[in-house]
Amino acid sequence: MKPFDFFKPESADAAVEALAAHSPNVRILAGGTDAVVDLKHVPDSPGLVVDVSQLKELKGIEVTDAGLRIGAGVTHTEIMKHPLIEEHAPALIDAAHTIGAVQTRNLGTLGGNLVTCVPSMDSGPTLMALEAEVTVTGPTGKRTIPLGDFFVGPRKTILEKDALLLEIIVPAANLGKPASFIKFGLRKGQALALVNAASALWIEDGKFKDVRISLGAVAPVVIRAPKAEAILEGQSVTELLVDEAAKTAVSEAKPIDDFRASKEYRNDLIEVGVRRTLKGAIDAASI
Repeated sequence: MKPFDFFKPESADAAVEALAAHSPNVRILAGGTDAVVDLKHVPDSPGLVVDVSQLKELKGIEVTDAGLRIGAGVTHTEIMKHPLIEEHAPALIDAAHTIGAVQTRNLGTLGGNLVTCVPSMDSGPTLMALEAEVTVTGPTGKRTIPLGDFFVGPRKTILEKDALLLEIIVPAANLGKPASFIKFGLRKGQALALVNAASALWIEDGKFKDVRISLGAVAPVVIRAPKAEAILEGQSVTELLVDEAAKTAVSEAKPIDDFRASKEYRNDLIEVGVRRTLKGAIDAASI
């Protein structure tokens, strides 16, 4: 590991000031499950490492007027154990259970998972299906944007070197929205997703409403499947329509061939994943 300077700010504003003053030779450290590995392999010194792991602005899970607020520094284990997540967005717990090993979940943060921005991230699809928003702060102040606009490409978000992810918000209108998540990997635990999927929907008078379907590990970033959603929207709940939507979702993805799975196999998993998550959300809506 190359030598670097270290700074532990006492506030988010102080963190942003340090990031701006040392950009672009600066890195953020939160849980460290990805950052520490990267630091061991960078050819040059990262310059300054800013430790945001204890910032109070990045902590906490609460319900506000805006919705369910989850601090970017909240760990996956905290998500798995928190009663507000269980009450308002239990599919996030299912997703958190699939992330790494116990040690990774204890240290790794939700914000870190999103900022790392690998296409196979496990937290992204459920948050996208629930139309989550993120709040970022930088030298020009704060702004809140849809999570889908946060992702740019593999390992690339809109965050500049002088900006910080503060929080993730599931909108108030989607609290308690029936949702389901599934992950397919080469083994049960500690595996990158071959495909992951999430669906969220309401059912009113026996018809689909506000259907949202999201997929991970099948495109450069986590994506929605709007054509599949449109097939269901406003229609009566039938298994035939669910099957049609699942098949349509395959056409909206761009999976690749690699050493872990073929494109054809991933396409099969997309169809199965969308079908199962839609049925899971329907079952949750019927409880």
